[in-house]
Amino acid sequence: MKINIGGTPYTYDRPVVLKDIATELKVSDVLAATVNGRLRELSFILTKDAEVSFLKYDNGDAIRIYESTLRYVIAMAIKNLYPNAKVKFNYSISRSILAVLEHFEGAVDAKLVEKIKAEVNQLIKKDLLIERKRVSVGEATKLYTELDMPDKVSILEYREEDYVNLYECDGYINYMFGYMLPSTGYLKNYVLFPYHPGFLIQYPRAEINGQIPKFVDEPTFGMALKEAAKWGKVIQGNTIPKINEYAKDHQSAVDFVNMCETKHMHMLNELGTLIQTNIENIRLIAIAGPSSSGKTTFSNRLRIELMTRGIKPVMISIDDYYLGKHLAPKNPDQSPDLEHVDALDVELFNHDMLALIQGQDIVLPKFNFKTGLREKGKVIHLNSDTPIIIEGIHALNEKLTSSIPKHQKFNIYIAPQTQLHIDNHNPISITELRLLRRIVRDQKYRNSSAIDTMDMWASVRRGEFLWIYPFQKEANYVFNSELTYEFAVLKKHAVAQLMAIPTDNRHFITANRLLKFLKYFNDIDDEIVPCNSLLREFIGGSSFNH
Repeated sequence: MKINIGGTPYTYDRPVVLKDIATELKVSDVLAATVNGRLRELSFILTKDAEVSFLKYDNGDAIRIYESTLRYVIAMAIKNLYPNAKVKFNYSISRSILAVLEHFEGAVDAKLVEKIKAEVNQLIKKDLLIERKRVSVGEATKLYTELDMPDKVSILEYREEDYVNLYECDGYINYMFGYMLPSTGYLKNYVLFPYHPGFLIQYPRAEINGQIPKFVDEPTFGMALKEAAKWGKVIQGNTIPKINEYAKDHQSAVDFVNMCETKHMHMLNELGTLIQTNIENIRLIAIAGPSSSGKTTFSNRLRIELMTRGIKPVMISIDDYYLGKHLAPKNPDQSPDLEHVDALDVELFNHDMLALIQGQDIVLPKFNFKTGLREKGKVIHLNSDTPIIIEGIHALNEKLTSSIPKHQKFNIYIAPQTQLHIDNHNPISITELRLLRRIVRDQKYRNSSAIDTMDMWASVRRGEFLWIYPFQKEANYVFNSELTYEFAVLKKHAVAQLMAIPTDNRHFITANRLLKFLKYFNDIDDEIVPCNSLLREFIGGSSFNH
């Protein structure tokens, strides 16, 4: 066999395991590999000519494997220490995972967390082999029933294949819906500490080259996640099997959709009350959030909510203050950095907002995205009781609105905060939801393929870490734009696009990962999604679109 690694050919006269090649070539910090463009575990055996690239801590797919393995080993440690306890993992604040123990008597305190950590460290030190096994769905059902894992049994009902993979390590069996490291010894770095009602797990992140980020407590953001978890329990819709129960017949699906939409209405009502209570002071309502959070529809619905209270806000687009590509700050490769706050005319924006609040007439700019130039827009004048609504990625950045006193601003952070699970050990990533929304929207409104969207996604994510997440602490209110039913609607829009990505394309790995969990959802028809729903911003048919 001829194995090409990083441009250098190597010849082998026998089948060879990827981790053995990495060891032989002294390639350190390897977590996974791509073989002819396909993501592979290090336990994968090569039997024919191949192009191999080893993946390290700076690679997102490799870090997902690390994180899945860490969850597996922590669940194993808890099973060893407390056989009757159940652990549930949730994605949480500050890029961490919250582990909550059920059927456990006693305090989840520093002493307990240290005990769990000691057991995890012991398992890592032993460098135990983690082996993948393929069994029939029937055999897996019997096995998970015996292991008292009813959540895993439930999801098997929706599996299309007649087999299932699982992993065994020193007699412990589990499946994390993703690839795994070859042995426990590959886990080098993690952090555990108590965080009510359980403990937080931090792990290396690809976006900071495998470092563990500094923990930053976000009380407002954390409360939104707590409310999301509570909501999932209230509607009995926090796992895929529970959502599929609603999707089994038309009336149940209608009820489910309307329950989720009513949650948004309640939050808008709560927001309206907060703003109305202090409307004498509030002159600027700023709305920011990461890509595909539903900012545009939310801004319009908030505007209408305020109108029902006799408040008539004016919406001003931050995008109209773009300087244009030629004046934007430069990326290291000298391309224009359009995500940067200084890609906007910050000075003019501050001037115009202050002038409006002081009762002056101004001429709004209008950015022409076809020509890439700013043009003159309409003349605008505000009454003393008319607040301004702005929305955009920089809306909470104090630099953009520094001319307006803080007490005259009401800041809203919007993002989908899902606490949805495949099963108790496998939470669904909020980022995956936003990527699916964007894939569907870009195809609908921009005629862009899933490949085009994924090409831009890494840049979008970099911009979010630089320009959105650091400012979420400025929020007076966090609006959770997640709709628990939406995966069941987005599925039919996304699957065809994802399946069209060729196996030799660099985005096939991402597409395959998304398809793996989307296939478990039953469909919900678009027709029962209300025309003013945030979801309509992505699937089309919104009453707010001209």
